[in-house]
Amino acid sequence: MSAIVPLLGLETEYGIIRDDVDYDVVEESMQLVHRCGLKSEFGNWAYSRERTHLDMRGFNVDSLAQDEEEDAFCIKDSKRPYTYWEMKSDRVLENGARFYNDHTHPEYSTPECGSVFQLVTHDLAGERIVTECARLRNNDLDSHGVQVFKNNTDYSGHSYGTHDNYLIPRRLPFEFWVEGLVPFLVTRQLYAGAGKVGSEQRRGESFRGLQLAQRSDFIETVLSIETMTQRPIINTRDEPHATPEKYRRLHLILGDANMSPYATALKVGSTRLVLTLIGEEKLSLSVGLEDPVVGIKKISRDQTGTVLLKRKNGSTVTPLEIQEAYLEAVEKTLSGQCKEWDWIIREWGRTLSELRHHPEKLADRIDWAIKQNLFTQFMESEKVSWDDPWIKSLDLEYHNLDPDRGLYRGLEQNGEVFSMFSEDEVACAIQQAPEDTRALIRGLAVTRSEGTIKNIHWTGIEFTDGEFLDLSEIVSSADVEHLLNSEKERFKWL
Repeated sequence: MSAIVPLLGLETEYGIIRDDVDYDVVEESMQLVHRCGLKSEFGNWAYSRERTHLDMRGFNVDSLAQDEEEDAFCIKDSKRPYTYWEMKSDRVLENGARFYNDHTHPEYSTPECGSVFQLVTHDLAGERIVTECARLRNNDLDSHGVQVFKNNTDYSGHSYGTHDNYLIPRRLPFEFWVEGLVPFLVTRQLYAGAGKVGSEQRRGESFRGLQLAQRSDFIETVLSIETMTQRPIINTRDEPHATPEKYRRLHLILGDANMSPYATALKVGSTRLVLTLIGEEKLSLSVGLEDPVVGIKKISRDQTGTVLLKRKNGSTVTPLEIQEAYLEAVEKTLSGQCKEWDWIIREWGRTLSELRHHPEKLADRIDWAIKQNLFTQFMESEKVSWDDPWIKSLDLEYHNLDPDRGLYRGLEQNGEVFSMFSEDEVACAIQQAPEDTRALIRGLAVTRSEGTIKNIHWTGIEFTDGEFLDLSEIVSSADVEHLLNSEKERFKWL
């Protein structure tokens, strides 16, 4: 099996509200993270190792929109009775994940994973951890006011992200990846979109009904290093979290937060296979969309996948045709290499076929289709339309993690949506890091080196005695095994 993409990861910013009193969202986010009872390394994240201003196109930017927001937050934060570190509340958990307050959102970053199924399990583990923190926070308050949502919009014009990450080789020019990826990414919302009632475009026509995706309204350009303004189809931040001479980290910010683990698996799995094809220089497609940004919005507002997109050569193509072409290329080259990849190829094909011929069959596993079915039934029974505020509130409740309020949670409990993993498997991922990636080393350090860690990061761990454990070159199971065998004397806990 090809190792073009050895590591995968997901970062999810959760929406949070407290509906029983006026509240400070920064404090609520901070308090939620503080309620995490898992063994963790607290407050020692190595921010000095972050490199957010280097662009994959070969230059450094002087400032980012997030810098300005950070300055504004610092002014507000100076009035709060907490230090910067207390407010960030950074935790590296025993399963190798990072959980912290990203100013106004609790954010959960999965540990690095070596397989798609492993990653989806750890994404679900993050959901359960955040849900438990909300339950404990409400117990402290003796209320049910704190609610947490796995979505990407507050329906008032603000968007927060779910980022899928892939470690890819640096030997190929960045432009090579862009050319091969853009048509695929623009159209993968056909199955990866989480669905959204109405629209939030600041410019252009409003939309009535259900869109495929929540982030599409907020995509403004093809390439950009920014994540908060000028949001791009492909983010150009060059921060590999690995040996920079060998690797890039593809940091995609255009995706939705999926409640359906099937949709997450298909989103990440299909992307990994396309990246593998590009990395092996075996992708011969040349779609070349004339305006991908316009296209991503048009696709989101058409549930059939047949809206016409203009190509650079003057011809037209549909989103379904683009996805089918990528699937055919992947199937021809990568099928038969492992069971996981064959599952992704099979389910990708099944989903595209059903979207073309029997879209109603998607309503047990694709988020936007689940919503379409659920909301249509509700509107028919209550005699209301898509314009009714009731429907938008249901849209939000679909993403509520509260098992007693969340609509997806209710469907899950009733066995009406596709289930991929048992609760035992998810519970294991809550406490155990993947055994075949460097996350295992980080998890071991957290569980066995209490009080001896000076700072910790994706790329390494510095101890209070001055020793440094470099993880930047640990990208395979063989690397992990070698480190475990070679460093036993230096670090007794390994």
